[in-house]
Amino acid sequence: MSTPAWLVAKPIAHRGLHNKAQGIIENTLGAAEAAIAHGFPIECDVQLTGDGEVVVFHDFALERLTAESGLVADRSLAELSRMAITGSTKGDRIPSLPSFLSQIAKRVPLVIEIKSKFDKDLRLTTRVCEIMRDYHGPFVLKSFDPDIVEALRTLAPNISRGIIAELSYASKTDSLLAAALKHRLANLLHFNESKPQFISWKVQDLPCAPPFLCGLLGNLPVMTWTVRNPEDRARAEKHADQMVFEGFMP
Repeated sequence: MSTPAWLVAKPIAHRGLHNKAQGIIENTLGAAEAAIAHGFPIECDVQLTGDGEVVVFHDFALERLTAESGLVADRSLAELSRMAITGSTKGDRIPSLPSFLSQIAKRVPLVIEIKSKFDKDLRLTTRVCEIMRDYHGPFVLKSFDPDIVEALRTLAPNISRGIIAELSYASKTDSLLAAALKHRLANLLHFNESKPQFISWKVQDLPCAPPFLCGLLGNLPVMTWTVRNPEDRARAEKHADQMVFEGFMP
């Protein structure tokens, strides 16, 4: 299965077209509507709830974006759906994936990132695939976790899948990963198992060998994240096929 043409046709709004100063917060229905108004595809993140459902939310913890504390995974869908998003002037609450899809209603394409703790837990991946079987708009799935991308080959062979990667894995969350795993991820040494159909690479790392060779030898589209300034945009335009952007209007 080839990747869809829209994946490289127009810049992709990172977590929707959010603007905190205007009260439009990431991964909300408000941010989705702002992206739709300008015709941008939407990148979003999904997390598993305590009762096995899926919400559109980036962080594992609630503190940064709500007045609540604790982990998303410890709360039910009903609880999460009642939580107001801090700073939203649109009355946004944490959306479930089905409600998010209903709002998008096939108007623009979606790039859905399946979050992972690299713990072999495929419940979120499985539930996302179940939900997306009933959605007939354009979308792709991606993850940092090659085990998830590999699982998608079996769970959803007709859905385009991508791997997200970088060279350093130096964030606070990445510090929990073993050095050997970081080396495997940074060099795409899982490629034969995961068999991604597109690459999503950190823009500050470009140019570098793994995405370059995937594009040159594998003819895989390379998108890049997250473009926030003119320097990054120039790098993305030179070394990638598409960009995921935020903080400006391309």
